[in-house]
Amino acid sequence: MAPRPDFDAHAEQIARDGFTVLEDVLDEGLIEDLLGDLTRLEAELRIEPAGNDFEGTRTRRVYNLLAHGRLWEQVPVHEHVLPLVERVLDRGCLVSSLSSIAIEPGETPQPLHADDQLIPIPRPHPAVVCNTMWALTDFTADNGATRLVPGSHRLDAAPAYGQPVESIAAEMSRGSVLVWNGSLWHGGGANQTDRRRVGVAMNYCASFLRQQENQQLGIPREIARGFSSRLRELVGYGVYNGLIGHIDRQSPSGLLGDAPDLRMVWEG
Repeated sequence: MAPRPDFDAHAEQIARDGFTVLEDVLDEGLIEDLLGDLTRLEAELRIEPAGNDFEGTRTRRVYNLLAHGRLWEQVPVHEHVLPLVERVLDRGCLVSSLSSIAIEPGETPQPLHADDQLIPIPRPHPAVVCNTMWALTDFTADNGATRLVPGSHRLDAAPAYGQPVESIAAEMSRGSVLVWNGSLWHGGGANQTDRRRVGVAMNYCASFLRQQENQQLGIPREIARGFSSRLRELVGYGVYNGLIGHIDRQSPSGLLGDAPDLRMVWEG
């Protein structure tokens, strides 16, 4: 088991630079299991590249992974990653999306972007999105490691689409996790090797935002009933600050068979 990271130090680095890397925090057995299951899913779902320059013309993506097997339930709640996300956002954070990104040989660079740039609030602003990239293979400058613009989360604008900007490669070894503020300018790199670069994009947002993937509709309720209590909260079966997300003054976790003791904000 990898040692517990210094989450406070990593949170300070994200505040300063917009990103950090949790080195070698994933268990080798979990990495192999995730890679094997992605091979299964890509075959069963007949996953092909999307064919646009943002998702990639030589990149395979599997979306809504929590709906595709119990294995994926370990990802959002990982003990060496989630506590850092909670420091960037707060404990009320939500799973925004969980998908795989396999960059095949010959892929070109993804346009730089910010993950929160479609949210219509002035920039810079407090973090409302915190995203992570799990390296299931080594990430190098040559094979498509995520490109980053350090400090760009503090700028007053998102990048213009296709705008050339100097960036660095987030190189990291297999089993490491890149964590960044959703305002940071970034994008997938070009793969100039003969092997594919495989990552898992585990993305979170503040509890008062709409999630990128609709978790309540995308994950069948019978699957969500099998989630741990924390994962249920993370996908949206909870109430934030005693108000946001309730159903008739009750927590939506009641739909999964829970009997939560909810105190509404106006009850003091």
